[in-house]
Amino acid sequence: MSGKVWLVGAGPGDPGLLTLRGARALARCDTLVYDYLASAPIVNLAPPDCERIYVGKKAGQHTLAQDEITALLVRLGRAGKKVVRLKGGDVFVFARGGEEARALAEAGIPFEIVPGITSAIAAPAYAGIPVTHRDHNTSFTVATGHEDPAKGYSSLDFAKLANRKATTVFLMAMGHLAGIVAQLREHGLDGDTPVGIVHEGTKPSQRVVTGTLDTIVDEVENSGIGAPAVVVVGDVVRERDHLRWFDAQPLFGKRVLVTRPAHQADDFALSLWEAGAEPIVAPAIAIGPPDDPAEAHGAVARVREYDWVVFTSRNGVDAFFDVLGELGRDARAFGDARIAAIGPKTGEALARRGIRVDLIPAEFVNEAVAAELLARSAAGDRVLVYRAQEARDVLPETLRANGRVVDVVAAYRTRFVDDPEMGAKAERADIVTFTSPSTVAGFVHNVDGAGTLLAGKIVAAIGPITANAAREAGIRVDVVAEEFTVDGLVRALTERSTV
Repeated sequence: MSGKVWLVGAGPGDPGLLTLRGARALARCDTLVYDYLASAPIVNLAPPDCERIYVGKKAGQHTLAQDEITALLVRLGRAGKKVVRLKGGDVFVFARGGEEARALAEAGIPFEIVPGITSAIAAPAYAGIPVTHRDHNTSFTVATGHEDPAKGYSSLDFAKLANRKATTVFLMAMGHLAGIVAQLREHGLDGDTPVGIVHEGTKPSQRVVTGTLDTIVDEVENSGIGAPAVVVVGDVVRERDHLRWFDAQPLFGKRVLVTRPAHQADDFALSLWEAGAEPIVAPAIAIGPPDDPAEAHGAVARVREYDWVVFTSRNGVDAFFDVLGELGRDARAFGDARIAAIGPKTGEALARRGIRVDLIPAEFVNEAVAAELLARSAAGDRVLVYRAQEARDVLPETLRANGRVVDVVAAYRTRFVDDPEMGAKAERADIVTFTSPSTVAGFVHNVDGAGTLLAGKIVAAIGPITANAAREAGIRVDVVAEEFTVDGLVRALTERSTV
């Protein structure tokens, strides 16, 4: 039985540049064959049970030869697999996608081409270098700096490439930079022609070196940068002085440790990417069923008996609706019960389920929820607090002390994730973030002497409760978000970096 192969361009590195069509292909594949340049957040879009096969090729380090990769795709297709072949940049721009597609066609295996954003355009753009500009050029050319060595000669027409009125972008050229520069000079391009080198373009590790044909080889040697990099030759390079944006962001180049649960880390990581930071995802906790699932099921089954239902996290919302689905019921089960959410993200999770929230306090903590509930309810009202098993008791105790009848039900339980690499990941980070007291406890569980290890880092907490938990664990806290959300945490880090 023949399967199908999607040849997908992953773009140049920033996961936000993957196309929607590429993301859809990844979501339904059962085998992923991916390159060195495919970023981890994109690879992680594949289903959890997807077979992942790494075939990356770096200079001098080839996991598999190209012929072996092509044969692998054919073999997987013949085995009936739904395969995504994930390639950095665009499938057909110096990525040997044409060879792979030809082999699949000759083998009679169905395939699709999903174009990606080529680094030839994206890397210069992230460096503030437009490949076309009406003040500088009338065309641009993309050329390879690494031709097939078996040819024994060069197909590049340097007489045409040496054109001051055009822009030339070289890919895979770092190993032959001096020779390329010499050829351009030999064919008449002026020594003062601007040159830009963009290393790891679109990534938080991006570095840019600029110079001229006369100076760029020495500039690169002094900088120490190497492949992967894009070389841009032409007057458009001067625009970087005016258009630099990506590497001018406050969090650019910062490595940020994300300790929240894996299923919630993606949004945070993407926000950090967009702010120019490199997220290091290291979940300290995971979410699982409570010790007494029967109690949680019972509360959901009789939810319409309550006057108020309080959700203190998105995890509680997910757990509630999972049980509701098992019971064969939907949002109508709430009846006339009013709904309270601790913050906007929890409210959004309810809204996605078709539930309009009656109460979100101005301050996203249990104390504020209690105060608002007391103002909107009466003595004798029945309240269901559907929360984490380990949550603080301030909310139900305050309500009970003021005459409300409160049922506290554990919707889920957090457990520590054992990660022997947690300390090493924290060592790499410039910033360490905690989004709940549980993430603090999970980090301390994994790292002996956590306070000492983090002494030279910036430590950020999502709110004062989490900050206090960190301080009690001997960890100094530098940043506390004013809005107790992930967006608020990113904003607080950005503001601190601009001071």
